Amino acid sequence: MSAVSSGSGGPQVPSRPSFVPDVAPSRADAVVVGSGPNGLVAANLLADQGWEVVVLEAAEAPGGAVRTAEVTAPGFANDLFSAFYPLAAASPVIAGLGLDAHGLRWVHAPEVMANPTPGGPAVVLSRDLDRTARSLDGLGGGDGDAWRELYGRWAHIAAPATDALFTPFPPVLPGARLLGRLGPRGAIDLARTAVMPVRRMAEELFRGPGGGLLLAGSALHADLTPEAAGSAVYGWLLASLGQQVGFPVPEGGAGRLTDALVSRLRSRRGRVVTGARVERIVVEGGRAVAVGLDGGSVVGARRAVLADVGAPQLYLSLLDPADVPARVLDGIRRFQYDAGTVKVDWALSRPVPWTDPAVAHAGTVHLVDSIDQLSRYAYELATSQVPADPFVLFGQMTTTDPTRSPAGSESAWAYTHVPAHPRSDAGGEGIGPRWDAHATERIVERIEARVERAAPGFRSSIVARHVLVPPTMEAADANLVGGAINGGTAQIHQQLVFRPTTGLGRPETAVAGLFLASASAHPGGGVHGAPGANAARAAVWGDRRRRAGAAVRSGLGRGPRRGP
Repeated sequence: MSAVSSGSGGPQVPSRPSFVPDVAPSRADAVVVGSGPNGLVAANLLADQGWEVVVLEAAEAPGGAVRTAEVTAPGFANDLFSAFYPLAAASPVIAGLGLDAHGLRWVHAPEVMANPTPGGPAVVLSRDLDRTARSLDGLGGGDGDAWRELYGRWAHIAAPATDALFTPFPPVLPGARLLGRLGPRGAIDLARTAVMPVRRMAEELFRGPGGGLLLAGSALHADLTPEAAGSAVYGWLLASLGQQVGFPVPEGGAGRLTDALVSRLRSRRGRVVTGARVERIVVEGGRAVAVGLDGGSVVGARRAVLADVGAPQLYLSLLDPADVPARVLDGIRRFQYDAGTVKVDWALSRPVPWTDPAVAHAGTVHLVDSIDQLSRYAYELATSQVPADPFVLFGQMTTTDPTRSPAGSESAWAYTHVPAHPRSDAGGEGIGPRWDAHATERIVERIEARVERAAPGFRSSIVARHVLVPPTMEAADANLVGGAINGGTAQIHQQLVFRPTTGLGRPETAVAGLFLASASAHPGGGVHGAPGANAARAAVWGDRRRRAGAAVRSGLGRGPRRGP
């Protein structure tokens, strides 16, 4: 591997402030377990209500899966887990926090997303609708107009649909506004789209392969495969958000979003304590009243405990089974995580040498030849095989944000989904059943070979790499169980009222005063803050009801005695 100069005179990676943890109090109004974006959003909203809030984080730095570090080479800022944030850009929750006042600045690549095609031009999603349409027309005559019509359907309902997505289920008021916008016929059409596989949507709308690749590749940002019910609406949502708001990133690294959330919380006297591993949630009289830390100390919760952890960790590890109804425990034991993930970060000595120059301008690149290839990949995952020719989602971070690496270089990453516990290897190279050094080497070879096919010479530009496989990803962030980055499958059987399990489709849990604030709760994965916001609102409402009830009981108790 060649060396890379520091690029004097080029843009420099902004220094990130070193995090100094707060000291845990003995009691607070609310204790938030976990400092991922959902936990920090919840803490901020509670602090806005005047609550005394403490966030307890087991790791040495806050942020969960929203963190940045130099893990490849000096001067290269690498986002350790998540990187692009269309859902954050569209989220009314994030927008309402005013994080620009705390140093957050969103930046964009020249183009949103691209997918090279075999023997033809790449399909490119741009924030410029005309450019997107021209790209699709280049692969299928009339497909540009088909995209205009499909995106127009989204634009017509974007505001109420976004509100409905990011509020607790059922979304009564946003749902009413959405139905009013659609009318009866439009509502029926949307219901059909909501359960349609993305393959069928592509077949109905597009003549060429471009539209289907954009939609199906977007659906696989989660674990929604081309034949899965509901994959059409997710692919449509994510691609439409790319058209509408782009796939922005925080300038300087994903960790800048975490920094802004922490800064805002501290400005409201909230505390973030790192190196504080919660071992149990203390329940008395059917109510969560405290959390117990590794080492024996206890932090009391006067009003609520909010858990930004996976539902299985909450119910099966942090709570005493005696405090949870048996039917809830049975349901949680059936909770399904999404597939595992392999993520590779690279320091590159130069921009990626894509065969199609149009790809060089996209922040996000999908590397797959066809929907049929996506279906083969999905089948191999479903049968616990390591895919032979994986779908690769590739990020060009310096292209998007020039502060991420020295001038003339590129900070890049890629990920692909894999079984957390492989039964076999569809590539015939003996990967599994453990993600050992051999397995890691072989899957990285497949990922880099996939990039090399679309960008000959890519390997020669690699200065350094950093690799996370399912067990090391979970070791880096305990919420990413088996490398699952979505907090649980996005398949339709574990959404809405079924998330995290049947009958618990809201942030309230089976224990009074305890609220689920993680991606295991509705509406699920993605950096948008909705599970945290929903949990915070539920905690405030629950506390008001409890206090009102206590006041009524107290008043009755002090009333004048009647009768003899």
